[in-house]
Amino acid sequence: MALLDHIELTIEPGERIALIGRNGAGKSSLLKIIAGIDKSYNGEVEFNQDFKIGYLAQEPELDETKTVKEVVSEGVQHIMDILNEYNEINEKLGTPEVYENADVMEKFLNRQGELQDKIDATDAWELDTKLDKAMDALRCPDADTPIKVLSGGERRRVALCRLLLSEPDILLL
Repeated sequence: MALLDHIELTIEPGERIALIGRNGAGKSSLLKIIAGIDKSYNGEVEFNQDFKIGYLAQEPELDETKTVKEVVSEGVQHIMDILNEYNEINEKLGTPEVYENADVMEKFLNRQGELQDKIDATDAWELDTKLDKAMDALRCPDADTPIKVLSGGERRRVALCRLLLSEPDILLL
């Protein structure tokens, strides 16, 4: 017997949908299928366009060796990578291997300009402030608190903060 059978679901942009049912009815299974986490089903999931899907598990898995801020920062890792590359280029520009070779110097300056555009577009220079505001808004524990000491509710708030910062198009809770 299948938990879910002949499900057809259409969600329009901006809609909020709630799934209500008894324990074991398949609510979590359906969300995992939509999120692409559960692939052991017969059928298909179709999207009219490419969406970034964010899924918050009931018991989120968090790296026990990290702090709250380190886990929350994972939601903006793509921005942190841009900042790190920008800073690495700045360091390399001061080395003789770069400033003594016009071709290499031009390559690094061009890449630096591309990164600067991305930094400006994402307001990356204000990233720490954005993280602090998000953690405060969701009442996350102190940024330096180790994940391993958090309660279940605190873990969910940290995971939700990370998820929201990743700015998914579809949010499954």
